[in-house]
Amino acid sequence: MSRYVLTKTVVLVGMMGAGKTAVGTALASLIEVPFLDSDKEIEDAANFSVAEIFESFGEEFFRQKETLVLSRLVTGAPCVLSTGGGSFLRRENRDLIRKHGIAVWLKADPELLWARVRHKTTRPLLQVADPYAKLMSLYQERLPSYRQAGLTVDADANYSIQKMAEKVADDLVNKAGHVLSEVS
Repeated sequence: MSRYVLTKTVVLVGMMGAGKTAVGTALASLIEVPFLDSDKEIEDAANFSVAEIFESFGEEFFRQKETLVLSRLVTGAPCVLSTGGGSFLRRENRDLIRKHGIAVWLKADPELLWARVRHKTTRPLLQVADPYAKLMSLYQERLPSYRQAGLTVDADANYSIQKMAEKVADDLVNKAGHVLSEVS
């Protein structure tokens, strides 16, 4: 039996490289609930990778499909859900998450994000002449949306993935009302 009870879906939001998938997987394991990744769910439904969807159909098409998938996932059984970095920018997505779950912003320093993503070729938005400048621009553009998350957890470059998952769980128990409770 789990030592935790989750009453709402925990939706991890934040920039690419913040650790949403890695920390989300560890968090789900820690609190013994399913882990879902909205990008993977979109890829499975479309039979294309996110990069292929962006290239073939454009970002707006992707964002529309992302909202459909997000709607299905947040209204299901409580779980830990990792989202793409841009998903929380849409008001419709923020409203869905607020209504059915809690958004947890994994807030990482821009330099830490750069260190984590600079060698990846799977980030369509960074396939530009100056990916560093693009990442910094995206970070600044997205801050106002991310600040609307129900809970902010600062990423620490010195923490292991497991330690970050424990930090998120502790913050959910102590700062997020009745979303996550510890069972005696």
